[in-house]
Amino acid sequence: MKPVRSDAVKKGIERTPHRALLKASGFTDEEVGSPFIGVANSWNEIVPGHIHLREVADAVKAGVRRRGGTPFEFNTIAVCDGIAMGHPGMRYSLPSRELIADSIETMAEAHCFDGLVLIPSCDKTVPAHLMAAARLDIPTVIVTGGPMMPGTVGLDVNSAFEAVGEYKGGRISEERLKLVEECCCPGAGSCAGAFTANTMACVTEAMGMSLPGCATAHAVSAKKIRLSKLSGEAVMNLLEIGLTPRKIMTLPAFMNAIMVDMAIGGSTNTVLHLQAVAEECGLELDLDLFDKLSRTTPHICNLRPAGPHTMFDLDKAGGIPALMGRLPVERNCLSVTGRRIGDQIAKVADEEVIRPASRAYHPEGGVAVLRGSLAPQGAVVKQTAVEKLSFEGSAKVFNSEEEALSAILSGGVENGQVVVIRYEGMKGGPGMREMLGPSSAISGMGLDVALVTDGRFSGATRGLCVGHVSPEAAAGGPIAALQDGDRISIDVPSRRIDLLLEAEEVSRRLKSVKPIVKRASGYLRRFAGQVERPKE
Repeated sequence: MKPVRSDAVKKGIERTPHRALLKASGFTDEEVGSPFIGVANSWNEIVPGHIHLREVADAVKAGVRRRGGTPFEFNTIAVCDGIAMGHPGMRYSLPSRELIADSIETMAEAHCFDGLVLIPSCDKTVPAHLMAAARLDIPTVIVTGGPMMPGTVGLDVNSAFEAVGEYKGGRISEERLKLVEECCCPGAGSCAGAFTANTMACVTEAMGMSLPGCATAHAVSAKKIRLSKLSGEAVMNLLEIGLTPRKIMTLPAFMNAIMVDMAIGGSTNTVLHLQAVAEECGLELDLDLFDKLSRTTPHICNLRPAGPHTMFDLDKAGGIPALMGRLPVERNCLSVTGRRIGDQIAKVADEEVIRPASRAYHPEGGVAVLRGSLAPQGAVVKQTAVEKLSFEGSAKVFNSEEEALSAILSGGVENGQVVVIRYEGMKGGPGMREMLGPSSAISGMGLDVALVTDGRFSGATRGLCVGHVSPEAAAGGPIAALQDGDRISIDVPSRRIDLLLEAEEVSRRLKSVKPIVKRASGYLRRFAGQVERPKE
């Protein structure tokens, strides 16, 4: 056998103590002599997207053993954004991404793993595992945990968030609210729409980092188990041929991923996550690249929350391989199969779920990048989930999500206003919380307003919701100067978001603004201290 990284742990007289410790864990001489494959499992008992991952990991390990490797399973953490939503716990969601990536790096480097199979499922775990793969650059296959089946009533978890607003607004009964709660999330898996978790699974497959079909193979399906076994075998092939993540995750591969994101009307969070993964690869994904690809990529798969279809429908229609066949992707990119992306293209089985470009749901892709006097360094909106693409209204300003949600649910927000939630960015939050509570309440109550924040939005968000406003309030951005009644103009087709005030007045106000500093302890304090101010 050719030399491998794990030889540093197990070869030679000097490694007698190391082998003794491995044997204490029950490993035989043959197992110690085989390539070491780390299996990073995000399993835990609270996150629905992860409760089934023990079975997935067992299947992965079976595949590794079948091809002569020795698997070593270890765990990483995972946060459920839905459970963390709407309270201070959401501040830990985005920062958890860095913890997860660091923990995988630590385990892989400390034990000299020769390869990795990474098993994430939900919003921050998938990009975290991709970041770790890029950082380590050893043979790696990603097995995303798979979508949840669509619910029998209300379709998905977003229905439950919106039902709160519907109930508060007197639009549904308490009995209907309870029915949605009981039936919209039927079991294991990542929430069943083009929300962040499933969007990230789709772009992972599009980049070539998971096996064809993996993103849409549902959590409870036998297909997921079969793909998990094959992924264990695939990592051994990657080790043999020397194919590592940075050879797969090239700039054209990232562009393929962005096109798939645009074509399915995916989550705006992918902008943050793909930029972070690219940085680990030594690449730079400029914000304008997302907008450029959005303008040229048609929205051909209309998934929840914007459209009627679910991930189950996409899987039946042929999944990501079929979708990519309808897009001008770079087919020469490599994947973890060892083959080219072009060799994995599949036929479309449902022309309504995956439409040809000539019948696209929208001529442009899901995410639009806005700039203007309110967001000089950019903001993002999920334009395919917006009915009214232009809006002008007076600002109703809040300095936290809780303030805004309370006002919305108590009737303190009026039609025609622009709800502004600030001091929820990376530094200001700290942690850049998602605003699904306020956005869902607005939708559920049927309010005709826009929502603007320096925080983030869930992939489940729909309506005119503009996030990632940069610079954020805590960094002295123009959003910090806003006052109730100021006029704000949003024009998505023109890619503009403007505060209708003279620049001199904005500058004068900013000089007198005393930034709000929210208390943070432990990890959040360290995270806030490490976040860079936006580049000038």
